[in-house]
Amino acid sequence: MEYRLLGTSGAAVSALALGTLTFGQETDEAGSFAQLDRFTEVGGSLIDTADVYGGGRSEEIIGRWLAARPGVRDSVVVATKGRFPSGPGPNGLGLSRQHLARALDGSLRRLGVDRIDLYQLHGWDPLTSVEETLRFLDDAVRAGKINYVGLSNFTAWQIQKYVDLAERFGLASRPVAVQPQYNLLARAIEWEIVPASQAAGLGLLPWSPLASGWLTGKYRRGEAPADGTRLKEEPDEGMKKWNERGHLEQNWQVLDVVRKIAEARGRSLGQVAIAWLLARPAVSSVILGARTLAQLDDNLAAADRPLDDDETRLLDEASEPATPDYPYGEKGQPHRSRTLNPDPA
Repeated sequence: MEYRLLGTSGAAVSALALGTLTFGQETDEAGSFAQLDRFTEVGGSLIDTADVYGGGRSEEIIGRWLAARPGVRDSVVVATKGRFPSGPGPNGLGLSRQHLARALDGSLRRLGVDRIDLYQLHGWDPLTSVEETLRFLDDAVRAGKINYVGLSNFTAWQIQKYVDLAERFGLASRPVAVQPQYNLLARAIEWEIVPASQAAGLGLLPWSPLASGWLTGKYRRGEAPADGTRLKEEPDEGMKKWNERGHLEQNWQVLDVVRKIAEARGRSLGQVAIAWLLARPAVSSVILGARTLAQLDDNLAAADRPLDDDETRLLDEASEPATPDYPYGEKGQPHRSRTLNPDPA
C-alpha cells in the first residue's frame, strides 16, 4: 500500500481509504468487520465514516471493531463527519457550536475513541458564521478531541473562506483536506475546487470513484440493465442520475475507453477508473465504497499497476468535461492569460 501526506499536514494516510457508507445498511456487521480486517491487512489506514451513515450504525460498527482488536487503533486514521441532522429541533443540525458539540461527542461515543483523527464538516451551513464553526473546531483540537479538520462537499469559495479565516485568526482548525465527488464522469471540480485545494495545500479525498457503480461496466450501451442493478430496480431514478452526470453519449464513450484499457490489461473496469483517479493532482486518498468483500478486493487491486502515459491520455481525452464558454472557455481565456513576448506572427 502506498502512503501519502494528508495535504500539507504531517499525517500519512493510505492512498486508498475505506468508505463505510454501506455499514449497517447494505453490509451487515460481520461483512463490515471482514472489510475492515482485509483493508488493514493490506496496509490500509484511512477509515472514513459519518455520524449520519446508517443513523449512526456505521460509527458503532467501527467502534466495536476497534474494541475487538486491541492495538489496531494506533495504526488507523479514523475520519468522520458532522453537519446533517443527528437530533431533533432546529439545533439538531448545522455547523453551529450548539450542534457540533453534541455531534462530535456522539461520534466519539459511538466510535469508542478519545479523539477523531480527521473531523470533517459534511457540508456548508449558510446560517452559521464561519468564525463560529472554526472557533469551535479550534477549541476541540486544543482539547484533544480532534487532530485535523477537513471539509466535504464545499465549493471553492467556501473552501477558501475557511482557510483564510483560520489563518487570519491563527486557529489550529485550519482545514487540511477536502472530500468531493470526483471520478471519470464527474470532473467539474477541476475548474475551481482542485486549484483552490492545491493553492491552499489541502489534500483531496475523492468519494464515488466508480460513479455509483457506472464505471464498473455493469451497464452496456443498448443492453437492458441486469437484475439486481440499481437501474433495473429504479429505472426512472437511475437514468435521471445518469443524465445528471453530463452528456449521456460522452459517458458511454468514457466507458468504452475504460473497457478497452481494462481488457488489454486483464483488469476490471473499476480498477482502471480508480487507478486514473489515484494519479490526479492533489489526491491524498481515494475513498472506496464496497458492499461486499469481493468488491473491496477488486478495488484494492487498483493500486497494483498504475496507468501508463498513453492510457492516461486516452482517459483524459474521453472524459474531458464540456467547458462552459464563460468563464472557463474561450470567452474567458483573455481575462486570465498574459504573455510577455507575444508571437510576432
